[in-house]
Amino acid sequence: MKIAIIYHSETGNTQKVANLIAKGVEKIEGVEAKCMSIDNVDKEFIEDAKAVFFGTPTYAGSYSWQMKKWLDTCKLKLAGKVGCVFATENYLGGGADNAELALLSELLVKGMFVYSVGSSEGKPYTHFGAVCIKDGDEDQKKRVEIFAERVAKNVKKLFNE
Repeated sequence: MKIAIIYHSETGNTQKVANLIAKGVEKIEGVEAKCMSIDNVDKEFIEDAKAVFFGTPTYAGSYSWQMKKWLDTCKLKLAGKVGCVFATENYLGGGADNAELALLSELLVKGMFVYSVGSSEGKPYTHFGAVCIKDGDEDQKKRVEIFAERVAKNVKKLFNE
């Protein structure tokens, strides 16, 4: 089963977190992850994927305009896939929750099933998606991997893979 990780990164922080997402996803047997910048996507991989993670830096309490433009203009068939989000911010309280909610709204408009794991599997809780300050401290990095692993496990179960 394939899971795509699409991100926009200005400083490299969001790209580093995308790589952590891939590491967590691939802890589940039979799951293949692929990270890709919005500037260089593998359309075939995305179309074959059962789930897609979208990662963004937080700007003024929302997701990046570059990710917004990419989503608004992409011609990929995302409907019916599971969509998940993650965000980076420069400091605690930097607006990542708002950025994730706005991004989740975009995924719903695209016809995706959104999933955050929430509190269903206990701590660490993931309300909307994973969040890291810059590229994350050790605890944040660990939570990112756990989040991604839980998503992959449940997507695999959902699609009977």
